[in-house]
Amino acid sequence: MLQLYVVSPVGFNSAGVSCDCLAHRFGNAADRPGRARRYPSDMTDVQWQVVRAALPVPAWMEGKGGQPEGYCHRQILDAIFYITDNGIKWRAMPADFPPWDRVYAFFRRWRANGLVAELHDRLRGKVRIAEGREAEPTAAIIDSQSVKAAASVPAGSRGYDGGKKINGRRRHVITDCLGMILMVLVTAGNVTDRQAARLLLPGLRERFRNIVLIWADGGYTGRLVTWAQEKLRLTLQIVKRTDDMEGFVVLPRRWVVERTLGWLMRSRRLVRDFESLPASSEAFVHFSMVMLMSRRLARTTPSARAVTVPQEARPILAA
Repeated sequence: MLQLYVVSPVGFNSAGVSCDCLAHRFGNAADRPGRARRYPSDMTDVQWQVVRAALPVPAWMEGKGGQPEGYCHRQILDAIFYITDNGIKWRAMPADFPPWDRVYAFFRRWRANGLVAELHDRLRGKVRIAEGREAEPTAAIIDSQSVKAAASVPAGSRGYDGGKKINGRRRHVITDCLGMILMVLVTAGNVTDRQAARLLLPGLRERFRNIVLIWADGGYTGRLVTWAQEKLRLTLQIVKRTDDMEGFVVLPRRWVVERTLGWLMRSRRLVRDFESLPASSEAFVHFSMVMLMSRRLARTTPSARAVTVPQEARPILAA
């Protein structure tokens, strides 16, 4: 597991700082002015403390090379949250954020190194503990969601979903019983649920050894059930609609993952797939869930009543 973000009190490179992130403490961002919180997607002080405690340490602090960041980590994350929440183009970044190319470079580096997934997984463990659960789940739910693809999506990574009549991509997700995402895979729209499950389930078994039961809908029936039991020791339980059901009916367990897919659609960047790379789509799914989980933790954490902010930063944060 990657090392956690530094949380112990340290000195600053500059007397006038606007944040307690590592880019301000040790990087090249100490003399850059702060920005006022003005968008709904911006993190509150409590939310930032939740996210900050789960951030990975930058490579340049571990002696792995690279130049220290010149822009505040909190501002960079706020900019990515703004894009995720509002679905704008990278080049349409508001002027009060860092330059769009610097934000995109940060996003691309986190996507390539798996840092956004690491941040997401740490917050998921905190959410589960806050809900009185164990950090690692023992059961899961699997489902998929088809979305239309924009013109920027290449033909090689898009396809036609005959069942939903959608030309685009499909998001395959596995969640725990709280609806928190455990695995996500973005494929072309013509990749079936069973084909994607054969790619997802081995990784799920390797990462979450305690999971023994997975609920699914009728799209996962067939040889997949036997294969999962024999090869992975996973029980794939199919939850079907009965013949006497009419209209919308809440089905046991399946409603949890359906709710999660509904959460994702609140982020306008995910209403349609705009990304050239499926990995970018997966990263935006993780960022969308990071926003949701950090807000939930900010409401439940004791620090919501008393946020700890370094004394040096308080005058500027209040400005």
